[in-house]
Amino acid sequence: MHPPEATAKMSSVRFMVTPTKIDDIPGLSDTSPDLSSRSSSRVRFSSRESVPETSRSEPMSEMSGATTSLATVALDPASDRTSNPQDVTEDDGRKKARNAYLSNSSYEEGDEYFDKNLALFEEEMDTRPKVSSLLNRMANYTNLTQGAKEHEEAENITEGKKKPTKSPQMGTFMGVYLPCLQNIFGVILFLRLTWVVGTAGVLQAFAIVLICCCCTMLTAISMSAIATNGVVPAGGSYFMISRALGPEFGGAVGLCFYLGTTFAAAMYILGAIEIFLVYIIPRAAIFRSDDALKESAAMLNNMRVYGTAFLVLMVLVVFIGVRYVNKFASLFLACVIVSILAIYAGAIKSSFAPPHFPVCMLGNRTLSSRHIDVCSKTKEVNNVTVPSKLWGFFCNSSQFFNATCDEYFVHNNITSIQGIPGLASGIITENLWSNYLPKGEIIEKPSAKSSDVLGSLNHEYVLVDITTSFTLLVGIFFPSVTGIMAGSNRSGDLKDAQKSIPIGTILAILTTSFVYLSNVVLFGACIEGVVLRDKFGDAVKGNLVVGTLSWPSPWVIVIGSFFSTCGAGLQSLTGAPRLLQAIAKDNIIPFLRVFGHSKANGEPTWALLLTAAIAELGILIASLDLVAPILSMFFLMCYLFVNLACALQTLLRTPNWRPRFRYYHWALSFMGMSICLALMFISSWYYAIVAMVIAGMIYKYIEYQGAEKEWGDGIRGLSLSAARFALLRLEEGPPHTKNWRPQLLVLLKLDEDLHVKHPRLLTFASQLKAGKGLTIVGSVIVGNFLENYGEALAAEQTIKHLMEAEKVKGFCQLVVAAKLKEGISHLIQSCGLGGMKHNTVVMGWPNGWRQSEDARAWKTFIGTVRVTTAAHLALLVAKNVSFFPSNVEQFSEGNIDVWWIVHDGGMLMLLPFLLKQHKVFWTTFLKMLGLTSEELGLFLDVS
Repeated sequence: MHPPEATAKMSSVRFMVTPTKIDDIPGLSDTSPDLSSRSSSRVRFSSRESVPETSRSEPMSEMSGATTSLATVALDPASDRTSNPQDVTEDDGRKKARNAYLSNSSYEEGDEYFDKNLALFEEEMDTRPKVSSLLNRMANYTNLTQGAKEHEEAENITEGKKKPTKSPQMGTFMGVYLPCLQNIFGVILFLRLTWVVGTAGVLQAFAIVLICCCCTMLTAISMSAIATNGVVPAGGSYFMISRALGPEFGGAVGLCFYLGTTFAAAMYILGAIEIFLVYIIPRAAIFRSDDALKESAAMLNNMRVYGTAFLVLMVLVVFIGVRYVNKFASLFLACVIVSILAIYAGAIKSSFAPPHFPVCMLGNRTLSSRHIDVCSKTKEVNNVTVPSKLWGFFCNSSQFFNATCDEYFVHNNITSIQGIPGLASGIITENLWSNYLPKGEIIEKPSAKSSDVLGSLNHEYVLVDITTSFTLLVGIFFPSVTGIMAGSNRSGDLKDAQKSIPIGTILAILTTSFVYLSNVVLFGACIEGVVLRDKFGDAVKGNLVVGTLSWPSPWVIVIGSFFSTCGAGLQSLTGAPRLLQAIAKDNIIPFLRVFGHSKANGEPTWALLLTAAIAELGILIASLDLVAPILSMFFLMCYLFVNLACALQTLLRTPNWRPRFRYYHWALSFMGMSICLALMFISSWYYAIVAMVIAGMIYKYIEYQGAEKEWGDGIRGLSLSAARFALLRLEEGPPHTKNWRPQLLVLLKLDEDLHVKHPRLLTFASQLKAGKGLTIVGSVIVGNFLENYGEALAAEQTIKHLMEAEKVKGFCQLVVAAKLKEGISHLIQSCGLGGMKHNTVVMGWPNGWRQSEDARAWKTFIGTVRVTTAAHLALLVAKNVSFFPSNVEQFSEGNIDVWWIVHDGGMLMLLPFLLKQHKVFWTTFLKMLGLTSEELGLFLDVS
């Protein structure tokens, strides 16, 4: 209690909280990225109550005068004075505060302090930005990952000139929403979504999109929980996840995310090459074939050659400098947005003025319009009816009407239907249902009339290039909903990461989900089914199918999708090496250490080369439809680990797991994990098994290496819960006789230098246990615990090193007691926990006890035997244990002589069997005879 005078004096003092730089606060590590990145800001909380003049003239306390203090006394409410010498400057004898409130580095010195100290209202100011500042932010928009922009700036800074550190300024819209939007919208939307709708039907396609979007939404909720679990560190998604979940989960998630991003670069490059060779400049193809069966193989070779060239070009651009990627970020984003708007505009226009894209049909079979001149069997030339090109494709003569023609061609008429009937045509009723076909089948219109004649397979038909199924379409479509971690990759640049990451990511997912779901319905309602199932637009003169719907021209989609795909590939090649570099620098996976090296400006050269090599493997596959499922596996594994870790931490009630995201619940994470696992096996069960094996090996490797980081292990509670459950199960009753095995308490004797006198006792224990069951190694130090605590710690470390050398898997227990007999008694009574207690005591025979002048040696031995007997424990006494074979020796011959006592309960029959399991005694001939000891010299006596 304070006296009345002190209380009155304290009530008249106004306090302001002034957090100083992180470097000035003792006891806090300067490696904390969350604090050091915001060291330039000052936050002060003050009231406007008047302060009596008497309190202003009082001297400051010792705490307020310290440079590391967190509370200082305000001397004058009308002036900007402070007691912190780091925040003041002298100007005409007056002290003026700088950085008065958050994120404000410049202001007019004549303004009043209380007009500037509006930290509580600053968020409201940010929600209503000026038009000029919005345009400026759009011009400086970047989608690069954490660290890329800093490296760009480092390239432009000359030696001796360093820019001052800027406080984070990016908000939710520019920092999270737009990057997520740009990364989620990808090549699948423009090249494969129409084909997915036509093949699966509107209903199943809607279900595919909905399931995939739900998976990413649930994962985003788990990501939001991680983002709101404490201060978000700078460094991107990997840093945020690994620091929250521990090195094992963090490393597994990071590498899965890296592999997914690397294969995404390959997928984007293949998509760009497909657009270039099929829709922009088809004549640029190097490999050609007139045979329809070999045409696909030639196309794959073109994809490999051009894809490798594109990859080399993009790697050179990233290697030279990421500033070139950054300069075009706004252009790539604009291409995506304009292309999507063109689709909606075309869908609306088709309701009253559908575009003219006729599709030529032979009966109910779709014909390719790439090589035909007119959609008819005949044509008029100078008022003379002559056979058309189509006649020549199906008949053995293109000049005469009496030629032999294909049977199906003869019995069916050629008709022309509208490829884009429009939104008001009602075509959606035909496109509701699925139409899965095997490879090589002809795309047909079910409602069209056709004669029941088989005919021959002709290369002028539009054929299915790949066997389709629901599972295949899931694997191909899923990459189009990835990219949800793009916003968190710029966590260090966000003004309020805990607010921006959840809101921006979830809003981006909602936006993209709406676009995908609405496009599924629009494609099914506007485009003819045979055109939707035509993957490469052969029926509409080689146009991009989604481009035929767009307005004002199909070239808007073609050019926009090409540039946006190239931009996405560049961003993947920029982000993946930095992610690998961050994992390598954490040193949780030692063999990746070489990829942590970089150029002087931080560019990860070796990581970029590895990324290019892995991306080249994807390009050599050469098929977008085959690369997409591989990409899906790695991203699904990444999302599965995130959801699993969040659910486990909640169920285990880990103390450091305190997410503040209001909509998070462990059931949502569990549901997201289940959907990820289901989608993996739905897409490809063998790819799923391979991906799970890779992720599991990464997790176990990091765990085996024992990565002990200062960021802790968020899943340690799982081991504690499992151990607690197992111990409680062991408490349910004594083990059955068949399940009995020796659980050892090995009593070691230490010399004056705290060294073990008989280390071969540990050798015997390791060979007897072979790493199975419980082994406790105990010893006693005579003395006072308060005085001998240091010796006890040193002796414990010595015993642990010896246990490690002898490969004894167990625990060490050291006791400090006033008498040796009391210490041994304490060990025998108290070692173990619950059901994990020893049932056998192992000790050495007191050598030379007859000649010893100290009678305590044999008395201690007898006392130990009595205590062991009273505790109803088995006792193993090893004589001449120094002659016992080591773990590195191997005997091809020799004996173990065992004295068989009848009433031992079969113990001595069990011991040779257990020893025989060890590699030292695999070939040793065992004799159960009570004869003299020979070379081995082991004497076992059970009392």
